[in-house]
Amino acid sequence: METITWHDFEKVELHVGTILEVADFPEARKPAYKIKVDFGQFGIKWSSAQITKHYTKDQLPGRQILGVINFPKKQVANFMSEFLVTGFADENGDIVLAAVEKPVPNGSKLI
Repeated sequence: METITWHDFEKVELHVGTILEVADFPEARKPAYKIKVDFGQFGIKWSSAQITKHYTKDQLPGRQILGVINFPKKQVANFMSEFLVTGFADENGDIVLAAVEKPVPNGSKLI
């Protein structure tokens, strides 16, 4: 594991946002959803998330998640992902979302 400095960590814009909308993403190589997230003062952004094993589309709206919002946009199939959804792989490699324990304002930065 590489050691980083505090300055390195401060460069990562890891913010909380609330999922507003979830859509199927049949064009993705691996099963995924398109999610629309409100990051407060940083705006509303879309991303692709490979979270179909643990979450249905109906379970996600209103849920707060953590996302990295300062990566460049990335094309995933025919879709431009605007932020990185964060999570942890379970014992089968399926993603469990990283989330906050209690509600906080959208756009809050992980510190």
